[in-house]
Amino acid sequence: MTFLAIDVGNTRLKWALHTAPQRNAPLLARGVEFLENIDRLANGDWGGLPHPMRMLGCTVAGDAVKRRVEEQMELWDVSANWVVASSAEAGVSNGYDYPARLGADRWVAMIGAWHRSLAQGPARPLVVVMVGTAVTVDAIDPQGKFLGGLILPGHGIMLRALESGTAGLHVPTGNVCEFPTNTSDALTSGGTYAIAGAVERMVQHLRRHCGMEPHCIMTGGAGWKMAPSMSVPFELVDNLLFDGLLEMAAHRFG
Repeated sequence: MTFLAIDVGNTRLKWALHTAPQRNAPLLARGVEFLENIDRLANGDWGGLPHPMRMLGCTVAGDAVKRRVEEQMELWDVSANWVVASSAEAGVSNGYDYPARLGADRWVAMIGAWHRSLAQGPARPLVVVMVGTAVTVDAIDPQGKFLGGLILPGHGIMLRALESGTAGLHVPTGNVCEFPTNTSDALTSGGTYAIAGAVERMVQHLRRHCGMEPHCIMTGGAGWKMAPSMSVPFELVDNLLFDGLLEMAAHRFG
């Protein structure tokens, strides 16, 4: 039963076709497309794919983008299934005040991270970090309950906010360093350390709450930028949302 996983972010659509809707199912094909080019998929990358029998997608874009994706899927006879966060799924429970309002990408990432962590040993507290256009830092206890999380701007939003709100502050991206001595380095270092500080604070909160050392998993297109600046141990995972979609698909379709 071939399975198509789709992750629609703020700027790009990522997709992966697997042989089955289950964790560790062999990968048949995958790709990335900018949102403005979604309408090329049916006649492009998707045109020569084996027919997917099931699909599960995660999107943070609006309904208009979702409809454009579904239009491209009309070359197959497959239903579009989009993740909406619920009170519990695939072993993870949702502690958000209004569970359905939790971002689908955060929910999928947490489920992927939870099962990835369980595969490595006994259950332990977990901090799940996504570094992209926005940054999210979410906490899960050893029983698989999502306790809550942080949302803060990504690097690009921070820099654009400073440029728009500060006269004359238009400088190229700099380097991350401990003691910046020019404006470019000061901006880049400030944004990087703001994100690192949020992660480190959540690790402290979770360690104190659970009395155990948390496992930290980081993902997202800009995750690699954070790696040299982190002071807490973490695991960098490229396609965590696909891990989550496969895990959810196994529970829904398997």
